[in-house]
Amino acid sequence: MKKIMLGNEAFARGAYEAGVNVVSSYPGTPSTEITEYIVKYDDVYAEWAPNEKVALEVAAGACYGGARALCCMKHVGLNVAADPLFTVSYTGVNGGLVVMVADDPGMHSSQNEQDSRFYARSAHIPMLEPSDSQEAADFMKIAFDLSEKYDTPILVRSTTRVSHSRGIVEAGERLAREILPYEKNIGKYVMMPNMAKKRHVIVEQRMKDMAAFANEFAQNKAEYTGGGIGVITSGICYNYVKEALPEANVLKLGMVYPLPAETIREFASKVEKLYVIEELEPFIENQIKAMGIAVTGKESFSVQGEYSTSLIQEKILGEKTKVIDAGDVPMRPPVLCPGCPHRAVFYTINKLGLTAMGDIGCYTLGATPPLGALDTTLCMGASIGMAHGMEKARGKDSARKLVSVIGDGTFMHSGITGLANMLYNGATSTVLILDNSTTGMTGHQDHAGTGKNAKGEAAPAVDIPKLVKALGVEDLRIVDPFDLDELKRVLQETTQNDALSVVIAKRPCMLIDKSQQKAPLHISDRCKNCGSCMKLGCPAIVQGENAVEIDQSLCVGCGLCAEVCPFNAIDGGDQ
Repeated sequence: MKKIMLGNEAFARGAYEAGVNVVSSYPGTPSTEITEYIVKYDDVYAEWAPNEKVALEVAAGACYGGARALCCMKHVGLNVAADPLFTVSYTGVNGGLVVMVADDPGMHSSQNEQDSRFYARSAHIPMLEPSDSQEAADFMKIAFDLSEKYDTPILVRSTTRVSHSRGIVEAGERLAREILPYEKNIGKYVMMPNMAKKRHVIVEQRMKDMAAFANEFAQNKAEYTGGGIGVITSGICYNYVKEALPEANVLKLGMVYPLPAETIREFASKVEKLYVIEELEPFIENQIKAMGIAVTGKESFSVQGEYSTSLIQEKILGEKTKVIDAGDVPMRPPVLCPGCPHRAVFYTINKLGLTAMGDIGCYTLGATPPLGALDTTLCMGASIGMAHGMEKARGKDSARKLVSVIGDGTFMHSGITGLANMLYNGATSTVLILDNSTTGMTGHQDHAGTGKNAKGEAAPAVDIPKLVKALGVEDLRIVDPFDLDELKRVLQETTQNDALSVVIAKRPCMLIDKSQQKAPLHISDRCKNCGSCMKLGCPAIVQGENAVEIDQSLCVGCGLCAEVCPFNAIDGGDQ
């Protein structure tokens, strides 16, 4: 059966057909949809874990138990999972184990352009990289087979354009496969130093075997046209190269680590001018140069951003694509949605002149104008530790103007230990947990605190207030962020305290609890055009030719603008 599939849907389909039994992931663009598609298969157990480290540990345990297991994440999530990743390379597997990682060249939804291929090399784990949806499905099946054949986890790498483009996929049947028996094996699975030293020897031999196999791997394929130019490439860049340089000879690498050295040498000997075209770092290029092969790569291409057909034509053929001048197109940066409960928090932080350590999630948009409330954003869970560090560097008086801002999903991911550290080491600043009852930025996934599992079924929910209290925090306040006066009062009190305080600003995301939505508001003739409502940064509020206006198609009637209007000029939609 042929079907047009999103790349991430194809990854999910391939894993399903490969007989995957257990999937544990953490949502992160551009990888999120893989697990969202997998949960639709009833005969696969799939879950959202609190973070990527836990997800990989769950997958590792499942594979030790004889199941085929999959763990999905984005590139920065692989940093979180690095601890178990490096050691599961030593232990090897029982059932197949595939770690799916999606990189984000161009940083469409990420804080850096990290290149995950270096993890494959550092952890001594083979890595496959498909170039389209059909290969996404096929490579998943290949990865599970290779994992069990060579007793190794396998990394499968995607990028934004592969994950979020669509292509025709030939869907097959699910592999009928029994769970493999589990046998206790301390020397294989208990990584104490003496056992690990022996396993390291096995890992090195395994990589030699895989390097030899790479030269026979059918997905490392040379395509000869008789032209003088040769290009070595992989992933989405293969498609750009085929369109930009139809006369070029191409060596397409389906396995980007370990590289097929003999295949590369043979290919290089048959072309006059050799290029490596790869996004981000010169990972393939540097290894080829280390073989003593002359190759052109980053001398012509950048390590930044995404490539394109026109870029390749320009850099190699000198043919610059004519760009149609569209005039001055206004920028449209992402903003918090109309009715977002986070907006009230950032408005109040600004009003009070607080320094706010930010975190990863929808609320990161609180850094953008006109709110401009956040001072930092580093990584998941970092806001709490950074506030603690700033207080210790600048003294307790600084804590009177210092807050950390973290969402409920991110708090469950990696904020709990930061809060425990603050309590243990005598912090006195305020932690703001913005609880909108979802993992919002990646598309409203559930987490351990929402009361639903990955399949949307009812599940036990971690009670965040009770958890905070159990850690030992005595000053805990819960407020509705849309009650601006109360929110302001609470923040004024907690930031002046000489003890650690936690404020939970609790209100569901307007997009998942539509019962909160009301009739759109409108602006009356009492408006003095003072601009107070514009400071909220609500996309439904726009500056008209003569006065401020409310876009009736966007307004959800949350009433926040009416609260901040000093002239009571914003009325309900029924007036």
